[in-house]
Amino acid sequence: MPLRSAMLSQRSLLLALLLLLGCGFFATSLISYFSSRSSIRDHIINTELPLTSDNVYSEIQKDLIHPIVVSSMMAQDTFLRDWVLAGEHDSSLITRYLGEVARRQQAYTAFFVSDASATYYQAKGVLKQINPQDQRDRWYLRVRDMQAPYEINVDLDLANQDALTLFVNYKVFDYQQRFIGVTGTGLTVASVVRLIDDYQKRYQREVYFVDAQGRLVLTGSAGGPKGAHAGTALKDIPALASLLARMPTPVSGSHEYSSDTDNHFLNVRLIPELNWYLFVDKHDAGALDGPRQSLYLNLVICAVITLVVLSLLNAMIRRHQDSIQELATLDSLTGLPNRRAFDLLAAQALQEAEREPLPLVALLIDLDHFKQLNDTHGHLAGDEVLRQFARVLEGCLRQADIICRWGGEEFIVLLKEANTAAAFAVAEKIRERTEQLRFDFAGQPLQLTVSIGLSTRQRGDTLHSLIALADHALYRAKQSGRNRVCSEIPRSDPP
Repeated sequence: MPLRSAMLSQRSLLLALLLLLGCGFFATSLISYFSSRSSIRDHIINTELPLTSDNVYSEIQKDLIHPIVVSSMMAQDTFLRDWVLAGEHDSSLITRYLGEVARRQQAYTAFFVSDASATYYQAKGVLKQINPQDQRDRWYLRVRDMQAPYEINVDLDLANQDALTLFVNYKVFDYQQRFIGVTGTGLTVASVVRLIDDYQKRYQREVYFVDAQGRLVLTGSAGGPKGAHAGTALKDIPALASLLARMPTPVSGSHEYSSDTDNHFLNVRLIPELNWYLFVDKHDAGALDGPRQSLYLNLVICAVITLVVLSLLNAMIRRHQDSIQELATLDSLTGLPNRRAFDLLAAQALQEAEREPLPLVALLIDLDHFKQLNDTHGHLAGDEVLRQFARVLEGCLRQADIICRWGGEEFIVLLKEANTAAAFAVAEKIRERTEQLRFDFAGQPLQLTVSIGLSTRQRGDTLHSLIALADHALYRAKQSGRNRVCSEIPRSDPP
């Protein structure tokens, strides 16, 4: 095809593609805009303010995990431990200390129970003596015997009119790591519920906590899913049946489920400090109907356009594929594979050699005094010599061997399944034929020699290390006087 005709054809094709894509995207954008404008506006204003599970988790770290940090500090406090070890004299000191902790750390309550005296100290004074037979004191025995350093427990607070409280019970040890008591802080469950209500109001999401057994632990004042309150197992909530079929126990990640006529988007995240799962639930409530219809229309339009574009591209690719393939993988001067093609072929050969395993030998070949030939006879002579030398290499090698023009006057060969003796024989064959051949340029005979570096693959060798060894051997061949084969082969062949 004439060049002008080909250019006009290519230009027409590009214009057609541009017109089709422009019309398709314009139509898609227009339909999407009119179908989703009102719903997207409402969605952005009322629900799509910057709310993610990470935002809620950050709030929880500030509000709920803080008591754990405070309790840990109390358990390590030298004043507390020294006061206990000194005999617990002057209880006003410890009650003042607990009061300061509660006030400064904004805790609802702070306490310490001594193992030596079984005394329950609180910010308001000595609360009581721990009685192992009392059902309400069994928590202390549980904490004393547990392996973990702390626990989180929801219980009644004796010091505050039996208010339901979220306690952090932390074990205290002396300087020899002997158990001496339990300390901690507490938040009222009512205050935690207010925090959850605040999260839900601020982020317009339903927020609740679930333990590892799948029971609701804490919810907002309106309850969790479908109004369920703390203590309810998720499996007892019919609205979550489709979710629990795929997630019988809490699993961190994003989930989607349906309840009645609503779709829900749910994010579940483990809070390791509490060993609870945070559930952040967003109702679809029809907000995605408009965008969903727009999506379907866009998909239809894009599918039609894609089919047309693919058919046009296929016609272009089929026309230019052969020429592009040749330009991409062959050296234009010698017709041998170029470095891009070599990288692909060599990587495959190396994998085969490692898998079998089989020997693999690299030959790095350099034409001696090639620059001098170019300076004396010109670059056209040099190009002709390279072309003729490429034919010499092809005549010395098997069909399965890999040959490449490495760059300038350097060539590289990979000999598959060749042992040491065979590799040397091939290298010597190349060297001798080159030395004996008279290269012809414009009726003038030219004589050249080659230096060859040889390396054999060993277990663990990469392509880079194999070629580097061959390059080192080539350097020794040149340093030793050229027109010779040098190797970097170990004493024994690779397996």
